[in-house]
Amino acid sequence: MRIHLINPSDVSFDVAVITPRWLYVLAGATPRPYGDPHVVDETLEQLDLNDVAAGDVVGIGIHTLNALRGYEVGRAAQARGAHVIYGGIHATLYPDEVFEHGGASAAVKGDGDRVWPSAIADVLAGQSQRVYEGGRIEGASMVPARWDLLPRERYMFASVQTVRGCPKHCSFCSVWRTDGQKPRVRATDALIEEIVQLRRMGFRFVTLADDNFYPVTLEDLRMADRRADKSTYQRLKAIRDERFELMEQMSKLPSDMTFFTQITMEAAEDPEYLAAMHKARIRGALVGIESVTPEGLKDIYKDFNLAGDALAQRLQQFQRSGVHVLGSFIFGLPSDQPSTFDATAALAQQARVTLAQFVMLTPFPGTLDFQKWEASVGNDAPKVAGIPVTRHWLIPKHLRPKVYTPHPLMSPEEIRSRTQGVWDNFYQLPLVWERAQCVKSMRAKLAFVLASKLYRQMYANTGISTDSARHSRANRMARLLARPLVKLFSAPRMPQLQVPA
Repeated sequence: MRIHLINPSDVSFDVAVITPRWLYVLAGATPRPYGDPHVVDETLEQLDLNDVAAGDVVGIGIHTLNALRGYEVGRAAQARGAHVIYGGIHATLYPDEVFEHGGASAAVKGDGDRVWPSAIADVLAGQSQRVYEGGRIEGASMVPARWDLLPRERYMFASVQTVRGCPKHCSFCSVWRTDGQKPRVRATDALIEEIVQLRRMGFRFVTLADDNFYPVTLEDLRMADRRADKSTYQRLKAIRDERFELMEQMSKLPSDMTFFTQITMEAAEDPEYLAAMHKARIRGALVGIESVTPEGLKDIYKDFNLAGDALAQRLQQFQRSGVHVLGSFIFGLPSDQPSTFDATAALAQQARVTLAQFVMLTPFPGTLDFQKWEASVGNDAPKVAGIPVTRHWLIPKHLRPKVYTPHPLMSPEEIRSRTQGVWDNFYQLPLVWERAQCVKSMRAKLAFVLASKLYRQMYANTGISTDSARHSRANRMARLLARPLVKLFSAPRMPQLQVPA
């Protein structure tokens, strides 16, 4: 009997950008008497079903975009006599679906860190529950990853998680509804130990794969301090203090290490926090800008962001503090107009955003946008291949629409083609080279140019393009770029490195 852990994917690039942390956390949660689990990340290469035997346990983690491939893998594993257990955000939202489409023996909802061993034991004993409730565990109960099982030479960036949950309520995001709005923070000592382990392996670039690295804003503290009952203020203050303690400890790690994270724009109002990030060598952050217009921000319940020139100035504050921005923008909002695309491209340049992604509004399960959309179409949802578009993740990938919600001004193809145009404009080689001046050495500039090109190939040309030939070329180009980038981003191993005192 063998335990398998699978990260399903339709597209494999031979190497990957960021380590899929959940795979190795569940590997760490797998009881040692079962032996080392067989870990398969299909963004590297697809599962060889000959490795799966009758009586094995196959754990498959799915989000909405890879659910269909996950179900395909699950059915194939079930056909070989294996027990299939699903987890991840999509299985949390639709536990019944994994039985209908994926050949499931069981489903895990919520965090799998602590409930995974029970699910394994039960299915092997023939006493499986249908659904296991993992809940939302606190930071002290989060399991460290088994990075010793990782194929080091196939990933550019390592990943650790410092906090789960996000206090915001953006309409397009499911995190605050599935992971909760209460930040659940991991202990600093455990985090530093894990980062040291990764540096020993030769990783010097590490992503802090958090829902929101800035879980307590200055405004949160001010509002809590106005209350007569100071318990909320004390709780929030403790979380903020822990963030500073973590960043202070990170600053003592080897000086060649660089960190990236995900953060809300309000952090730009907090010079003390940005200074601590810079000292900790957190050199980049994905910032959810989403829209450059006040109307667009209202569409998605994110009017705590700024727009226009004020937005550009706010983003430049990150840059002045030494934190480069990967800006995330959404197109297809109800208030968007054709002119919005050019305005967004111009703002990204004006704000000196280092990297950017431009995505089309997609109603994902678990979000307010999806809830509103599903209710609006009801039983009259159009179908593709016999499947309602309100279950778009079950539609074969090559048949899926690119835009799902009707727009008052633009057709789906116009939104798609204009979005592709913004990608093409932003990642023109002369503009990429201009942005590459944010790093000093020629090696770093080369890495930046290649990484920018790879980012565009993986997230634009293989994602939103409808031209199959262009898609195939982009896939080949991504494969060619990825392997030398792993070498450029790697560093000599430091097996003797110790946790800082």
